[in-house]
Amino acid sequence: MAESVTAYLGLGGNLGDRLAALTEALLLLDSTPGMRRTACSSVYETEPWGVAEQPHFLNLVAGYETTLPPVGLLAVCKKVESQVGRTESYRWGPRLIDVDILLYGDQAVSVADPDLQIPHPRMTQRAFVLIPLAEIAADAIMPGRKELIAQFISKVDGVEGVVRWGDGIRFE
Repeated sequence: MAESVTAYLGLGGNLGDRLAALTEALLLLDSTPGMRRTACSSVYETEPWGVAEQPHFLNLVAGYETTLPPVGLLAVCKKVESQVGRTESYRWGPRLIDVDILLYGDQAVSVADPDLQIPHPRMTQRAFVLIPLAEIAADAIMPGRKELIAQFISKVDGVEGVVRWGDGIRFE
């Protein structure tokens, strides 16, 4: 049996019923062989990043123990996006759902596929990733940087645009 690794996934969307899309994506991830959810942040409403003229997002971060290799985990993320109903859009544009691999254990992974870069190449620039990630894994170390995830929050813009949504909805 393959050894398990803790992976953190960022989920978000800003079209349609945003909470329903997050819920469906989590249920699909939870039902995937080789994946066991161990943590889930609160849901946060966040301002758009990259392209400002679009609806606000709902975002969360979920932790999984997985036996899937990084390439297999990426395939699962893409499949879940498709199953929830994501269609291709322009870069940083509106979307029904997005599922990104943020961290995969303490590994740094970069292959010829630009979709598979771990840690996520822009996560330290995004408050909407760092705040929910720090909620469930503040002591996680950024691979290759030797810094705690929580330390990056004070260095990023947009923190005030990340607001716990509803009553701090969590998917435990």
